[in-house]
Amino acid sequence: MTTAGCLACSEANLRRRDFLRVGSLSLLGINLSQYLRLKQVMAAERGSSALHAKAQACILLWLEGGPSQMDTWDPKPNSPFRPISTNVAGIQISELLPRVAKRMDKLSIIRTMYTEENNHPQASYYAMTGHRPNPAMEFPSFGSIITKEMGGRNDVPPHILAPQWEIERQYEEYFKASFLGAEYDPLIVPDPSSKDFQLPDLSLPKSITLDRLEDRRSFLKLVDRRYREKARIAERGAGDTFSQQAQNMILSPTVRDSFDLSKEPEKIKDAYGRNAFGQSVLLARRLVEAGSRFVTAAGYKFNAWDTHCDNYRLHRDQLVPVLDQTLATLLEDLEQRGLLESTVVLAIGEFGRTPHHNPNAGRDHWSHCWSMALGGGGIRGGQLVGASDDKGAYLAAGRRVTIGDLFATVYKAFGIDWHKEYMHPIGRPVKIANSENDHNGEPVAQLI
Repeated sequence: MTTAGCLACSEANLRRRDFLRVGSLSLLGINLSQYLRLKQVMAAERGSSALHAKAQACILLWLEGGPSQMDTWDPKPNSPFRPISTNVAGIQISELLPRVAKRMDKLSIIRTMYTEENNHPQASYYAMTGHRPNPAMEFPSFGSIITKEMGGRNDVPPHILAPQWEIERQYEEYFKASFLGAEYDPLIVPDPSSKDFQLPDLSLPKSITLDRLEDRRSFLKLVDRRYREKARIAERGAGDTFSQQAQNMILSPTVRDSFDLSKEPEKIKDAYGRNAFGQSVLLARRLVEAGSRFVTAAGYKFNAWDTHCDNYRLHRDQLVPVLDQTLATLLEDLEQRGLLESTVVLAIGEFGRTPHHNPNAGRDHWSHCWSMALGGGGIRGGQLVGASDDKGAYLAAGRRVTIGDLFATVYKAFGIDWHKEYMHPIGRPVKIANSENDHNGEPVAQLI
């Protein structure tokens, strides 16, 4: 008997047809063959500038719901939390971020982000693609574009999203590749903080050891030798190549180990935080170290940062302390491992919060002027981009930064031409760094 999505245990699976299913295992959103074709195609498309760029990977800390800029990166008098100094003269952040404050030289803050959507689904889509939702077109995500442009490394899946949403699963679509093809979609993994965390598609049934699988591969070679004498078809040969590579991925200690958090010391797990966000970020570090290109670490409960009620209490007691611990640990860990110079780190939500509070002691959605933090991968640390007014509501000085400008900045760090366009199937060119009024985003010169 066979089971879809994994190797089955029956001896009947020695049959060639069943055995080859290892080459098309579904990795919770992207299958191995798709990933392997991605690797082959992109090896030919990467430009020489990308090969010599500092940035080789990106970790996105996704703060779904929209953090309050006044209570985090841009402290103002309308916040109950006092500003504290950082290790960079002239930069202050909220007292809720004391650990990050000691590493501010590794991060920069954009205080004048601007987006064109003010509702969660539309704003999340916009933040991930740089395009407003359009019923006639779908657009590829930022992570998928970086994956396409950079290609894979070391047989490790290049694009990851952790963890899988428990509700509102349609949000996963915003992180996918759209018309670029499913091979550029993220591999979506379960909650890494779960006790039984594992990827089913990289785990063999207990009755099949690695040695047995190797034996079966040897047997398959004998069958294939006879088969190919009767049917030598180019497409068949290419398919077998991908199947062979897929089997190699399952057998690869590098791939299996990159997802195995049991390899991490308990001290490191504690440092990142024993929660879904902390362990997702730890997994992200393991993955980029192994060769992944773009990893989104979510992990907060759905819409956790959407503080329409109890904004101050939630930021103080639940939200910001987790971010402070995990982000500070990530920066230190990446630096100690020699990875910070090659890994862009982004901490961002889909928008900010209103400068005033509502009758429920909450802050509502605000897209006109808000804040985010970024660093690593050639992005200059210790910089402030722009300044908001005394309430953190509107641009007061410097440049307004759009999502397209942010994308262009990160693309430049990767050596990707941010003016590039892809042709949509309907025949319309699509900018990979789309800013306002269908103009190209431009890198923030202060940062790179």
